[in-house]
Amino acid sequence: MSKISRRDFLKGSGAAALSAALVGLTGCAKEEGTPTPTPTPEAVHTPAPTPGSTAPVQDKLYTAYINPQREDYRSNTKELKTLFSPLKIGAIQLNHRMVKSAAGSATYLAGPTDEFLQYYVNLAKGGVELIYVESVAWLEPPADGSGYTAEMLGYGKNLVAECAKYGASLAYQISGFGMGENDMTVDQIHAQQDRYVAIAKGMQELGFKGVELNSAGFNMGAHFVSRFHNKRTDEYGAGSIENRARFVTEFIEKAKAVCGADFNVQILIDAIEENDNIANNPTIMTLDKEVTVPHTQVNSVEDGIALAQCFEKAGADSMHLRIGPLGHHVAQFAGDLYFILNGIEGATGFGTQYDFDRHWQGQVIGDTQGAGMLLNVAAKYKAALSIPCGAVTYMDPAHAPDLFEQALEDGKVDFFLMTRPLTVDMEYVNKLREGRIDEIAPCTRCLHCHIGSNEMNAMSGYCRVNALTQRVMREGGPAAYELTPAEKVKKVMVIGGGPAGMEAARIAALRGHDVTLYEKRGALGGLLDFAHMVKGPHENLLDLKNYLIRQLELAKVTVKTGTEVTSDLIQSEAPDAVILAVGGLRDTLNVSGDGKTPVIDMDNFMFTDMGEKVIVYGSNAQSFDAALWLTVHKKHVTMVSPDAAIDFDKQQSQHAMRMMTTALYSLGVNSWPQASIKEVRNGQATILTETGVETVIPCDAIVNAADMLPNKGLLEGAAVSETYAIGDCESPFNIALAIRGGNDAGRAV
Repeated sequence: MSKISRRDFLKGSGAAALSAALVGLTGCAKEEGTPTPTPTPEAVHTPAPTPGSTAPVQDKLYTAYINPQREDYRSNTKELKTLFSPLKIGAIQLNHRMVKSAAGSATYLAGPTDEFLQYYVNLAKGGVELIYVESVAWLEPPADGSGYTAEMLGYGKNLVAECAKYGASLAYQISGFGMGENDMTVDQIHAQQDRYVAIAKGMQELGFKGVELNSAGFNMGAHFVSRFHNKRTDEYGAGSIENRARFVTEFIEKAKAVCGADFNVQILIDAIEENDNIANNPTIMTLDKEVTVPHTQVNSVEDGIALAQCFEKAGADSMHLRIGPLGHHVAQFAGDLYFILNGIEGATGFGTQYDFDRHWQGQVIGDTQGAGMLLNVAAKYKAALSIPCGAVTYMDPAHAPDLFEQALEDGKVDFFLMTRPLTVDMEYVNKLREGRIDEIAPCTRCLHCHIGSNEMNAMSGYCRVNALTQRVMREGGPAAYELTPAEKVKKVMVIGGGPAGMEAARIAALRGHDVTLYEKRGALGGLLDFAHMVKGPHENLLDLKNYLIRQLELAKVTVKTGTEVTSDLIQSEAPDAVILAVGGLRDTLNVSGDGKTPVIDMDNFMFTDMGEKVIVYGSNAQSFDAALWLTVHKKHVTMVSPDAAIDFDKQQSQHAMRMMTTALYSLGVNSWPQASIKEVRNGQATILTETGVETVIPCDAIVNAADMLPNKGLLEGAAVSETYAIGDCESPFNIALAIRGGNDAGRAV
């Protein structure tokens, strides 16, 4: 296995060397949308060339070679002329091609609050001109026909008016999970359509410019258009495209008749479908045909186009195209989740792997880490329709400017539907328009924004990068989006140049404080370089590092690298406040035995030669990332942890966790929760399980990825009246909580 030296990495050269030396999971560049040659079984499975052969050594599992990724797709050479060109969608005129899709805020949970209003106003301030508001029951007119109360009418109109001050129009997504469509009477179907029309009319009364009917995923419209869900035999049944489209087409016609031709109606559909972890089917032990049929009952691109043509004929103004994995809801709007595992690009909810040349009709773009996956599919819709077509699934022009600009230039798509990039940085559009791409906070695609980790499930979601998302105006969160200028300028010493320290320094400096950041290493970033090497490029962690460094420059933070802070230095500098962000401590893992089996620290495992049988000790996200990396590099991995099984991979989002745990299991990784390593002797580890039973497994090395410990010792005895400990040194967990702690400390100092 190729290695780079620990010394070079710590000097900052690791990032430059990682692609070739370590991660190395990308293949040769290819033209966008062209098929990727599938490796032959011999190429995939042969670990080394035969004598005299020039074939390359395949040092990773076959998974790493199925969907090779382009290294050049993120080029930035084009002027974004088409991206910032006018577009008319129905009656709505736009000056650029980025539209906020209806997802991702969860600000509605507390009802009609200032937080909800300000969330959308900030998107408008940031340059978004068309904002779809997600389905919110309390914002809709009452189902009993009584109409809005004066209070709700005032709130809704104020929301529209405040966004309009910045040139933004609002539209509303109508959605509702489908249940029992096959048993509904025709009268019940008409009543449901009429309710949706009443909602559209209510939104028009508030000042909204249009609606979107969610006919994707598990929604009622989706169930009618679905080949899998629709079992009806009447005029709304699966007998023809027109029948399957009828529920939606009749809604369009009714909405246009009631609201007028100038009230926009957009339809959201799964533009292409594939089977991925269908839920609620009979057990396979029944041999019921329903278990094996679903993969043949997906909507193809051709099905979707035929449906969309029906919608256009009925009066739809635009199409919202989404990827459609049956049974995996989050991946329907976050298809890039399939690229979240380093070395298993194309991971499925089954724990298997898509071959993008074969699955999804070979139509999705599978070599760009999930960016713009649906652009080629959208092109087929656009060619068949005369109404504007927009696509979602990690549409992020700041991430890959040339890729997305070229798609617009080539006429593949008319506009991009976006949520995550816009909520990470609400000034996204303005910054991109002004050419300040290096100032845009990157979405790291971690999916914490949808549902939090085990420890955070009390919250609906949170952003790893933007510490304000779904925290502003809530208990324990900042009182406002805006920063309060410091009443008194303080000399602030920030110790530690990881994400927590950089965020704290940024915020404190923006408030007017005199901030100096100290980092003992030669470069900023903390563990972000290392995390990138383990996790791979999907999560944009180098982008996050570079963004934070740039923010320090803009905020005029003084940075001193290569400087280890001691108590004496603190005393000599005499700061008014100290913010400690030095990271946590890794506890020593003491293992009884003959002492011949190496115990390798997590920070060093990629730089250390080891045998084939490896125990990873721990249950946090780091341990799982290490287990995957080692497995992809052909190690036989067993995980052992004192924690309960429910806490395994506890720092990941639920969705990353779902992909990770199923993949590791399918690759043969075994796990022992609530267990300990009793001893290691003669290359054999004795594991004491949660039931008190001892089991013996082969063991050539142990990677210590146990939870880190707090590291606040430097503050003890510090002659400073105002001190803060943040990030891993205070309470080790993950990047999101580190940045949150930094943001809070910067606001508090």
